[in-house]
Amino acid sequence: MKILATSGGFLPSDLGAFQWRRGPIIEHAIELAGSPEQPRFCYLGTAQGDSLNGIAGYYRAFAGSEVRATHLELFSMPNVPDIREHLLAQDVIWVGGGSVANLLAVWRVHGLDEVMHECWEAGVVLGGVSAGSICWHVGGTTDSFGLDLRPVTNGLALLPYGNGVHYDSEARRRPLLHRLVADGTLPVSYATDDGVGLSYEGTELIEAVADRPGVAAYKVERGPDGQAVETRIEPRLLPGS
Repeated sequence: MKILATSGGFLPSDLGAFQWRRGPIIEHAIELAGSPEQPRFCYLGTAQGDSLNGIAGYYRAFAGSEVRATHLELFSMPNVPDIREHLLAQDVIWVGGGSVANLLAVWRVHGLDEVMHECWEAGVVLGGVSAGSICWHVGGTTDSFGLDLRPVTNGLALLPYGNGVHYDSEARRRPLLHRLVADGTLPVSYATDDGVGLSYEGTELIEAVADRPGVAAYKVERGPDGQAVETRIEPRLLPGS
């Protein structure tokens, strides 16, 4: 039962915005799955409305490799005959960023909330970036509703924590997460700078990992005085970083 919740993953290349390449965090997700010779890796771009650019970037990242890459589309209808069967057959499920609020709504319409729980219990590694990180938690901070960040509290809650993403690159994320933890809107929360991932075994945080130096993860909890208390977690720098 493994989850890799991140503010990173695929990396841009010098060839263009959607010319993705495999990053150390993606390699780590495959490693968590036991490093199979031909990893079955499925991408979900629901949070971006199944953007064709995102799907194309994903396939380019694995082109010519040993990875058996597939994707799941839900717009305007599922692209596989049996969603449950397809997802349970994967080694890694990777969820892209975008609107976590829309992602959660669409997933529930198609029953993916229950399917993802089943995949998690079956040993499929669940991972993702930004919206694809928050979704596994109780909730977090999101720009799904507009430029002003708001809380989302109806995550899948496989992990009983709040989640903060893009902690170092979007200045409003940190104070809002602190406020939501302090007032009880979110429980104890874990946050990631860009390029950092949180590796969970079951519901226990095992370690933080990073694809670049100088970044960190954070634990935010409510102190005895009712204020948020933040603790820095130093990540392990992944090979190839």
